[in-house]
Amino acid sequence: MEHTQQTISLDGESLTIEQVAAIARHHAPVALTPEAVRRVEASRQMVEKMVEEQKVVYGITTGFGKFSDVVIPPDEVSRLQENLIMSHACGMGEPYPAEVVRAMMALRINALAKGYSGIRMETLQQLIEMCNRGVHPVIPEQGSLGASGDLAPLAHMVLVMIGKGEAEYQGKRMAGKDALAAAGLSPIQLKAKEGLALINGTQAMTALLCLALYDARILLESAEVIAAMTVEALRGIPKAYDPQLHQVRPHPGQQESARRLLQHLKGSDRTTDQGQLRVQDPYSLRCIPQVHGATRDTLEYVWAAVTRECNSVTDNPVLFAETGDVISGGNFHGQPMALAADFLAIAVAELANISERRTERLVNPQLSGLPGFLTPNGGLHSGFMITQYVAASIVSENKVLCHPASVDSIPSSANQEDHVSMGTTAARKLRTVVGNVRKVLAIEYLAAAQAIDFTDGKLGEGTQKAYDILRREIPRLEADREMHSDMAKAEELLAKGLLCW
Repeated sequence: MEHTQQTISLDGESLTIEQVAAIARHHAPVALTPEAVRRVEASRQMVEKMVEEQKVVYGITTGFGKFSDVVIPPDEVSRLQENLIMSHACGMGEPYPAEVVRAMMALRINALAKGYSGIRMETLQQLIEMCNRGVHPVIPEQGSLGASGDLAPLAHMVLVMIGKGEAEYQGKRMAGKDALAAAGLSPIQLKAKEGLALINGTQAMTALLCLALYDARILLESAEVIAAMTVEALRGIPKAYDPQLHQVRPHPGQQESARRLLQHLKGSDRTTDQGQLRVQDPYSLRCIPQVHGATRDTLEYVWAAVTRECNSVTDNPVLFAETGDVISGGNFHGQPMALAADFLAIAVAELANISERRTERLVNPQLSGLPGFLTPNGGLHSGFMITQYVAASIVSENKVLCHPASVDSIPSSANQEDHVSMGTTAARKLRTVVGNVRKVLAIEYLAAAQAIDFTDGKLGEGTQKAYDILRREIPRLEADREMHSDMAKAEELLAKGLLCW
C-alpha cells in the first residue's frame, strides 16, 4: 500500500472519477471535510429523535420491502439493522477484485457524507478506517438487481464492519473480525437506520462504471494513435481527416478524433494524397473519426452521468435535516447507470470492431500489398495469421456481451419492487467488454508496428512515439515465436496508459 498519496477530502459534492480510480488502485487515503461531518451529525439527530418519539418511519422503526408495514419495537431496532445485513449478504460467484471493492467503499462514504442518510459518525468512520487501512471485504459479484440499489454486494461490505463475513488484508483472505483486528480495528454495533443507510445505494454498479470509464478513456486515446500507425502502414489518405470535412458535420467527438489523427500523423511521409495510390481508403481507415468520434461523444455523456451519480444520495428513506422531512422514494433505482453502462459497452465495443477490420487489412496480402500475415518467410512461418483469429473471436464475444441488461426486469420482494434496473449486470458486462477491447487493440498495435517494419519512410510525431514504446519491449517478428507473450506485453502497455498524451 502506498502511504505517500495525498488525502482525498470527501464532501459528497465533488468526487471525481479520477479520484475514485486513485483510491481504488493507488490506495489514496480519504477523509471527510468538516462541513460533511456537520451534515452527518445533523441527520443523525433526526434519527435519534424519531426513535425516541416512536414514529413509524420506513427502515427505522419498520421492516423492509414487503415488511414495511411491520412496526419494530424500540428495543429491537438495533437487532433489526444487524439482521438486515446478515439476511441480505447472500451474493454468489467469484469475489470482486480489491480495486472494485475499494471504489465501492469510497463511493458509499461519499454518499453518506452528503448528510441525508442518518448514519452515526463513528459508524461512517469505521468504513473510512477500513478503506485507509486496506481491509477489503470479500464481496461476491452476483446477486444485485440494481434496485433497491446494490443490496447484496453492499451487505457483504457491511458484514466486515460488524465483525462478520470475510475480508482480504495484506493479500490474505480471512474472517472479517480477524481482518479488523489485524488492522487495529474493532467491530461496531449498528444502531437505528444504519444498516439500511449503508446498503441502500448504487455503489457497486457505479464503482464498476467508474473504473471501466477510466480505462475506456485510455483505450480511446490509444486506439487513435494505433489507428494512425495502421494508416501509415497501409499508405492511407489523411485528407479524410481534414477539418473542413468535419466542420460541416460538427459532432464534437468526430472533430476531436480527426484532429488527433492529424496530430499523430504530423510530419509523416508514409501517407498518400487522394489519387496517388487510390482515390479513397476503405471505411476502416477513412471513417475512423466518425466511428471513434461517436464513441468519444458517448464516453463524455456517460462520464457526466456517472460523475453525478458519484455525488448523489441513492438511499431510502432520505432525511432532510433543514426541513425535518423524511421522504421515502426511489433514488436507489439504478436505471440511470444501467442505461449508461449498456450504452458505453456498445460504444467501446465499436473501437474493437473497427480495429479488428484494420488488423485484417494489415495481415491480408490481397488488401495490404505487404507480405502475407506480416512474416518475411510465409509458409514455413505463419506470422500474424492467428492473431487476427483471436481478435475476431474476442470481437464476437463482445457482440454477445453488448446485449443490453437494462431492458430486463424481474419483480422481487413479493411484487413490492416490481421494476428493477439490472444495472449491476450491465456494469459487470461493461467491465469485461473494456478488457476485451484492450486485447483487440493490442493485437492491432503489434500488427501495425510489424507492417511498418516492412516499409521505409518517416513516421508521424505521435506514431513514432507509439512505435518506439512498443519496440522497447517487443522486437520485430523475424520468425515464428510464442505470440501470446507479445500480445500480453502489448496489452500491458495499453493498460498503463502509455499511449495517452
